[in-house]
Parts: sequence; structure tokens; C-alpha cells
Amino acid sequence: MIYGIALGSNLGDRLGNLRDAVRLLVDGNLSLIAAAPIYESEPVDCPVGSLNFFNTVIEVEAEMEPLVLLGFLRSIEAELGRAEKREHHAPRTVDLDLLYAGDEVMQHQELILPHPRMTVRRFVLQPLADIRPDLILPGQGRTIAELLHALVSDEPLLKLVVQDWAL
Repeated sequence: MIYGIALGSNLGDRLGNLRDAVRLLVDGNLSLIAAAPIYESEPVDCPVGSLNFFNTVIEVEAEMEPLVLLGFLRSIEAELGRAEKREHHAPRTVDLDLLYAGDEVMQHQELILPHPRMTVRRFVLQPLADIRPDLILPGQGRTIAELLHALVSDEPLLKLVVQDWAL
């Protein structure tokens, strides 16, 4: 199954954290299909004093169910230093969010697919539009590129950090 995963980091070596996360995903038998450029963004809904994030989106192929992949993503977050118990939106070494799983729609207490807020977050839509502009998510009538173009947001524009960075 093809999965979209958003990656973010705002503590420590942000670029290194994102690279480490991708390396661990690939080491876990996921195939990297595409990696969007990394953008820097201001924190959204984070505690005062939070540092800027590096954000990107990758697409992977995996032979596992979405909830199993979610557990794997959480284990990578922990391995890279993200505390299990933390303040909501607290600064973090790495944040891995499952955005979509093919055409699957899921309403589970641990996971909602497609991710319910991804279409209102510039720091997700921009990198996703870089690698999958024509993607139409289940329940949407517009492409990712169209959603990005129509986005009304107070988020400032993103700053491109690096184009080719993964593996």
C-alpha cells in the first residue's frame, strides 16, 4: 500500500532528525517512493518560545496495515528522542504523521485517514503538492495542488531549506 507521511522537527539537528527518521523507515522494510523538499515553517499552535520547524512529506510503500505502520512511526519517534508523555504541540525532535493510506478511509480512536487537518496546513500541503500535485484524497473533490491554491491560512509562506535531502 502507498502511504503519505508528514515529517517535522524543531529540536536539535532538524535536518539530521528527518534524515534519521527516513533511514529508520527504510531499514524497517518500507520503500521510499518520493521525498518532497524540506521547508522551514513557524510553529502552529505550539507553546510560546517554540523554535521553527523543518517540515516535509514522503511517500512510501509498505506491506503493513495502517495501524501497524502507526505503531512503527511512534517507535521511530521514541527512538529519536520524542517523549511519549508531553504537552500538546510541544517542541519535538521528530513528528511523524500518517496522512493517507492509498484510498483507505479509517475512523479509529488511534488513527483517522485521511488525516483530518492535513488540508488546512500549508506545511503539509506545500511539500505534498511538490510530489503529488494531482493526488485526490478520499472524500475530496479537488487535487492537492488545488487545495493548496485555495488555502486560506494565517500561516506565513514557507521557506525552502533543501531540495534533495533523503538518503
